[in-house]
Amino acid sequence: MIMTEYFDLKGQVALVTGCSAGLGVQMAKALASQGANIVALARRKERVEAVAQEIHDEFGVETLPVQCDITDTERVNAAVDEVLDHFGRIDILVNNAGTGAVAPAEDITDDQFENEMNIDLFGTFRVARAVAKKAMIPAKYGRVINIASMYGLVGNKVAGSSPYHAAKGGVVNLTRALAAEWGKYKITVNAICPGYFYTDLTRETLDSDFFQANAKTMIPEERYGESGELDTAVIFLASPKSTYVTGVPLPVDGGYTCM
Repeated sequence: MIMTEYFDLKGQVALVTGCSAGLGVQMAKALASQGANIVALARRKERVEAVAQEIHDEFGVETLPVQCDITDTERVNAAVDEVLDHFGRIDILVNNAGTGAVAPAEDITDDQFENEMNIDLFGTFRVARAVAKKAMIPAKYGRVINIASMYGLVGNKVAGSSPYHAAKGGVVNLTRALAAEWGKYKITVNAICPGYFYTDLTRETLDSDFFQANAKTMIPEERYGESGELDTAVIFLASPKSTYVTGVPLPVDGGYTCM
């Protein structure tokens, strides 16, 4: 009986932005578990170096820490060149870096809105543009996975975050646009839309009585996402066998957006 390795990523190179903590590290480890070499990219030099070492020690894959601010076009281009000088290829891009402004819409400042767009939307485009132009289009192969949000698909009454909704909604439709343009190069472009997930930054908020009550009402599974529950989504979309899936926003939200 012949066994097909549907999710074998050995020899491939995955660049993960925002890979200094939280969901970025979790998804990088998921890809490393399937054999992918990992480029951990983030602003915090010491933290990204520690993460790269941790992934290497745990999974035995080759890792490369890269310090980069995704709001700086020159630095993004230089970072992609650094990866190509080291590995010679970038097969998978996980655009995870982001931020979140929380305030009532009427109190959001111009600076807050502009910062959100510059990081979550334009930052996603900057990195995708550089990776596609320098690595994936020449190779005629690539897997781009943009991390949007369920808030890119719906509104919310729990915590005012209109810039975040706007930026992540932009990421969802940017994903469709890039999928349409780059399909001819055998590059797939998809988005994961996570719901509420526990991270070091969200735990206190999610454990508040207010959010716990909201989860019971708004999430069919009546709970938040746990560590590892994004793994299968990112591995599926990164797979060389996922050749006919592109332009898709994939909610991983316990059913939040089905209601």
